[in-house]
Amino acid sequence: MTETAHNVDHAEIRKFEELASRWWDPESEFKTLHEINPLRLDYIEQAVSLQGKEVLDVGCGGGLLSEAMALRGAQVTGIDMGEMPLRVAELHTLETGVEVTYRRVPVEVLAAERPASFDVVTCMEMLEHVPEPAAVVAACARLVRPGGHVFFSTLNRNPKSYLMAVVGAEYILGMLPKGTHDYARFIRPAELGAWVRAAGMHLSDLTGMTYHPLTGEYSLAKGKLDVNYLATCRPDGDV
Repeated sequence: MTETAHNVDHAEIRKFEELASRWWDPESEFKTLHEINPLRLDYIEQAVSLQGKEVLDVGCGGGLLSEAMALRGAQVTGIDMGEMPLRVAELHTLETGVEVTYRRVPVEVLAAERPASFDVVTCMEMLEHVPEPAAVVAACARLVRPGGHVFFSTLNRNPKSYLMAVVGAEYILGMLPKGTHDYARFIRPAELGAWVRAAGMHLSDLTGMTYHPLTGEYSLAKGKLDVNYLATCRPDGDV
């Protein structure tokens, strides 16, 4: 199968490749990722201890979450289709000594190679950047072991999310580079839930992530799913 046949938007890949050298700069275009990374990590560990777990980070970029999970004791593999972000991620592990395995491989291909190989699969801030997000959800379901956990985070699609995540974050506050998000690709929780069920999993939790412009802080908030939200999924038959 050629790379063009994979579930990849090359324009999206180019966006992040152009910024790759600044991935680990907390004051760069990736400042928001640095600020929400502790929340993402805490959300995961509320559901499952990462100590000793085999973890796959899908769409890992420069490795912010991958390294954080490795520091919590997980054996982490990070995959992405951007060559430059992966190089940055690998160089950063040389600087920090944190052990993470990185691969440039589509998640669908890895699912065919290594089905049911991971205790935890994370796919954060990626689904809204691919042409066929349902295929990514299905691949993540194939990669997780029985009894495992799959975590997603993405953006809801409604007028409030457009105003806050696109107009506000990209054009007014300058928190993200202009053009980071395509509103048409935002995903309603009901849509994600349908893909999860079709993949043989169920949603065990949905939690929102909110931003407070006066304090400049992010927080997790049950029930507030109107902009950013995180999802915990379990294979069917697991509680």
